[in-house]
Amino acid sequence: MRKFLLAGISVAALAMSATTSLGETIRIAEHRQARIDALKTVVPEIEKKLDVEIEIVEYPAPEKDYMTKLLTELGAGNAPDLFTAPRGQDVADMAAAGYIAPITDEVKAWDGFDALFDVSKKLVTDKDGQIHVLPAMLNVQQLYFRRDILDKAGISTEQPKTWQELLDRAKEIKAKTGAYGLLFPAGLTWGGGAFGEGFQYLVVGSSTPEIATDDGTLNLTSEGIKDVMGFYAELVNNDLTPVQPLLGPEPWVVPKYEMFPAGKLAATTCGSWCYIYDWGPESKNPIPDVANAVGTWLMPGKDGGEHVIVDIDSAWAVNSQASDVEMAKKVLLEIGSVKADVAYAARIGNIPGRRDAGDDPEFKKLSALVPVHAGVENGTFIKTAPGFSAVSEGVARATDALLRKETDAAGAQKILVDYVKETLGEEMVK
Repeated sequence: MRKFLLAGISVAALAMSATTSLGETIRIAEHRQARIDALKTVVPEIEKKLDVEIEIVEYPAPEKDYMTKLLTELGAGNAPDLFTAPRGQDVADMAAAGYIAPITDEVKAWDGFDALFDVSKKLVTDKDGQIHVLPAMLNVQQLYFRRDILDKAGISTEQPKTWQELLDRAKEIKAKTGAYGLLFPAGLTWGGGAFGEGFQYLVVGSSTPEIATDDGTLNLTSEGIKDVMGFYAELVNNDLTPVQPLLGPEPWVVPKYEMFPAGKLAATTCGSWCYIYDWGPESKNPIPDVANAVGTWLMPGKDGGEHVIVDIDSAWAVNSQASDVEMAKKVLLEIGSVKADVAYAARIGNIPGRRDAGDDPEFKKLSALVPVHAGVENGTFIKTAPGFSAVSEGVARATDALLRKETDAAGAQKILVDYVKETLGEEMVK
């Protein structure tokens, strides 16, 4: 009888073990329907290959709301096993808080590592050599302009060489067409985009091309930062940019999804996603023949030079408190496949972080994105460091004051500096 009972217990234990293995679930946070649809294209293959069940947890679509929910759940210890960090500026702080599991060894041993662009690797490698996120997708950001409108008005579409040339072009657009000449995201309600989709464009071409210093402090008191704030002031004070939409909720909707397609805004900062998600054939307000009607300029430096601004886009990370960290890492690497990269590119216009995606037949069909992908070889970026979330928020506050004409360039710089000092401490700002 004892032998029989032990045998029965052993069989039951084995059955329970098998059930647990087959029933293991990895939860993945994702937001926006287009992104969710892209992820779903590769989920069945990942489940089959790794013998795991994947649950996609839908998060709020606006980036600020997404981050609020994610950080709340990470702090409470109940966030999904995998999630994305929207931009490079978010990664350093999330890693410093212990929310992200290091994936250095796994990424370097991954069969896709050698295919990554050099800038992709640099973007995600900390100064101590650690890697916390997978650069599967990139933001490749430039200036987008309505070529059709400028051609019709007899306005040059040549690459502006300096900030002043860019501002002069914006003034000419306003004078000849009545349209706003240039949009740089700004203000509190734009959230992280005020830095990621605007401020960093200017910083890389200023006399202060980096903010994070080798000693861990943040260089925010320089003349270069003041010059950047002065650029925003020029846009606002000369009525070259639509201000009121930037002060309301979801400030990107009116200028990018309505005014630009209607020709009431002729130039804006944007990323490769704009050709697909914002103005492509399946967008809410498509621009006919968008690949030809809309052209791009590289971002000029203050006194010259041209820059392709590259940042990680929703880089995949493993929750350090994941139910199964090792399995989550395996799933993460599968999401870094060419197929997954191309699925996201097709639906939202992000650029794959690996070179070999350029050889994929499905990616080649995305004709507007092919030259952008090739341009990643010459990409540049802003180095981040712990405390960058405070810089991002400070930029939003400073540019909000400029939009409201409550201050000048020097005053805006002071708002940024004071906010970061108050948040991180006096010793963190130089």
